[in-house]
Amino acid sequence: MPLMNDKLVIIWTSADREVALKMVFMYGLNAKVKGWWEDVTLIVWGPSSRLLSEDEELQEYIGNMKDSGVELLACRACADQYGVTGNLERLGVNVIPMGQPLTEYLKNDIKIMTF
Repeated sequence: MPLMNDKLVIIWTSADREVALKMVFMYGLNAKVKGWWEDVTLIVWGPSSRLLSEDEELQEYIGNMKDSGVELLACRACADQYGVTGNLERLGVNVIPMGQPLTEYLKNDIKIMTF
């Protein structure tokens, strides 16, 4: 397991696809591929879960992130509310209750970026 100071968690909540393409995915993928961070996790939360389930370009990018070793998580409550849980799971996103994991990241001073 990587050192806690070499873990990055990106929380993506925005329904703005430009934010996804030009920041969240670009940085998240490069952070892992280029070794800027040993451990990179992307959390799909809120409106971003619906956007991801509907947008094929974003789905392709998520596949690239998964293939590069980025851990993909999504908030189950949000995905269920938007009716997209199955869609996200088919993309390889682990859809789980996120309250406790987020609390643990915060209590352990994990680096978190939010968009």
